[in-house]
Amino acid sequence: MLCASAQSAVTRIDVAFRSDVKNGFPAEVTYGKVYFAVDPKLGPNRIIRDIDLAPKNAQGLVEFSADFYMVRPLKGNGTALVEISNRAGKGLTSVFDFGHGGDLTTPEALGDSFLLKQGFTLVWLGWEFDVPESPGMLRAYLPVATNRGETISAMIHSEWVGEKREDVISTGDRAQIGYEVLDPASSKNELFVRDAVAAPRNLIPHAEWQFIDGRHVKLNGGFAPGRLYEIVYEAKNPVVAGLGLAGMRDFVSYLKYSGVDTPLSADRAGIRQAIGFGVSQSGRFLREFLYDGFNESELHRKVFDGVWAHVGGAGRGSFNERFAQPSRDGQPFVNVFYDVDIPPFDERHLTARANAAHVLPKLFLSHGSYEYWGRCASLIHTTADGKADVAPSANTRIYFLSGSQHGAGSIPPAKVPAQDRANVNDYRYALRSLLLAMDRWIKTDAAPPPSHFPRLSNHELTSRENLHFPKVPGVELPVHKREAYRLDFSVEPPQQMGLVFPTLVPQVDVDGNDLGGIQMPEVRVPLASYTGWNRRNASIGARSEMLSYTGSWIPFPLTKEDRLKSGDPRLSVEERYRDQQDYLEKIDQAARALVTSGFVLKADLPLLHERAAREWVFIHSVTPQSD
Repeated sequence: MLCASAQSAVTRIDVAFRSDVKNGFPAEVTYGKVYFAVDPKLGPNRIIRDIDLAPKNAQGLVEFSADFYMVRPLKGNGTALVEISNRAGKGLTSVFDFGHGGDLTTPEALGDSFLLKQGFTLVWLGWEFDVPESPGMLRAYLPVATNRGETISAMIHSEWVGEKREDVISTGDRAQIGYEVLDPASSKNELFVRDAVAAPRNLIPHAEWQFIDGRHVKLNGGFAPGRLYEIVYEAKNPVVAGLGLAGMRDFVSYLKYSGVDTPLSADRAGIRQAIGFGVSQSGRFLREFLYDGFNESELHRKVFDGVWAHVGGAGRGSFNERFAQPSRDGQPFVNVFYDVDIPPFDERHLTARANAAHVLPKLFLSHGSYEYWGRCASLIHTTADGKADVAPSANTRIYFLSGSQHGAGSIPPAKVPAQDRANVNDYRYALRSLLLAMDRWIKTDAAPPPSHFPRLSNHELTSRENLHFPKVPGVELPVHKREAYRLDFSVEPPQQMGLVFPTLVPQVDVDGNDLGGIQMPEVRVPLASYTGWNRRNASIGARSEMLSYTGSWIPFPLTKEDRLKSGDPRLSVEERYRDQQDYLEKIDQAARALVTSGFVLKADLPLLHERAAREWVFIHSVTPQSD
């Protein structure tokens, strides 16, 4: 276990915990740490940024390690379902099992155990280096690059927008650990504030703010909510962040193709295929993984047989560069000037290296309405000028989950600091069916459902200005959406160059619901307008901007009298459906149609019926006016 193998960069695996799951299903949980050593001279490792500046061992190899977590059914289907952790968490069971992350030995976390019952081995590996140490979080332990032992520094920037006043903010994104400032007193360090992405930057005098512990900034009077702050400073000690992608490549290769003897040798014995699945940040990781060429192993073999980037939009990200900030995601109002939404956007260029190396995976790109408003998703399937459709290649499917926000919605709709309640649309039922379709595609070449996404040729895409959203009293569209800027990264902060790449949003019907895509039953048979946008409210500032990740649930008037009194142009509930039974019969019909088209499993029909019944009860018990 202590020597490197010609078959794998994995040199050793330490198991810290092994236990049966506690929900009665025959499966086992294992977690611990994986150790790697990569040869910087090998061709597949030359794509790792700053690999030559990493410390080497006596054999000239670069060493690093990462946390791993695995849940293995005792009777597997031969496929490892590898989730790329989103900011060090575990979300697979929330997405596919209606459970939640955390300790996956518990029944609550595993939900209905759909994944294990289907035979998938669930795998996670830490890849992100800036994760705070916290129980259950998966991180990678990566070396710092130096210039022959000398400290490397460079000017970088850190953006922050908050929902409440803060006295001190981090140079890292969210809870992630930021880079340390080289010299806190340097005149190079600057702090700016502005009230919109395109607004002029206002310099805050250095006497009014200071660095705290090298990684935090304190401002006299505090940082106000709803304002965009930008710290520009000289940072030191860049991590060789691309090793996180290499570790994912090498651990999955070990699971598929074997290597040194480790405590996981028996666990991986039945694994023959691997699907990489990532949500949001992790979906962008997978897009970068493919674009940079990491789907080719050190021995030139295919790593992932299938790749599924979910709600990642058209972006990649800061994953494999000097002073990488992998948590920066490109929202409509923050993290804007980072190399996230930069060309090329469509999957033909995304997979060019994998295609050339004969390691092209089957590819799913799935998005909701929010990704068109907040993550530039239209660029995946339009030309860069936004004037024509681009058809996906034969190995790719693009799926649009119509009328949805960034994550699955819930009933009752959540109250959020925004104009409307959060979108309730739950598209996870479609994801369950699509996962099985991808697995079949990999194993038998049985084609999954055809791509479903809004097309210019069908008049299903439009600019924000030409959106035909009905004039619902009290409902306003956001003034801005996420834009894909042409940026000059040679200066800090990066500067906009020329026009933005045109991004489009789904056109809507008379009810304000999206045209095109996969319509879940509650959108096909609506009780509301289900949007991918929601305006921030005054309590958190920047009221004209979008609330990140969140869509709207805008209920129809209950009666014709309510509609006429309010001036709402949308038909009322009573004008659409005779009663609850009529509504649920239409829901069942829409759900059965999704089963026929391959987007819902027959076994989930009762769940969709019950969910619709709860939405019917809710809309008759509460309205926005009574909140």
